[in-house]
Amino acid sequence: MLDIAKVDHAGIRVSDWIVSIAFYERLGFKTLADVSFEEDHPIIMQHPSGAVLNLLGPSNAMNNAHILMDVDEKYPGITPVAFKVASLETAKALLAESDIPLGGQFSFKDLRAVFIRDPDRNVIKFDACAGEDPKTRADPAEDSGYQAHP
Repeated sequence: MLDIAKVDHAGIRVSDWIVSIAFYERLGFKTLADVSFEEDHPIIMQHPSGAVLNLLGPSNAMNNAHILMDVDEKYPGITPVAFKVASLETAKALLAESDIPLGGQFSFKDLRAVFIRDPDRNVIKFDACAGEDPKTRADPAEDSGYQAHP
């Protein structure tokens, strides 16, 4: 077994670093390092929770195939970046105040979640649940609403 201590960061390729920094700042992230985005160095942003994002770029092609659940086509890839929040209601209120539309929402057992998209259509998920352990949500035999996932 590989001895993984934690998820270090999520890398997100973006097309416009100014627009993307402003978007992630509205979610509470602060820029730690911005050496040279145009020379393919990441912009490192950190949330007070400790979550770290590396904004990568510049992207050189648009791809509308980065799709999760809000359209019928499903393409391979890593999606979404998911953040656990203390209160989904508080998160939804902050998103509404920031004019960030919800792309979907669902509940499964004790988990409730909402999805948004960043300016490049990357999917971000905010989770709220009573337990810390994802195994509490892993039993597919129990009919608990997962089929309602958007």
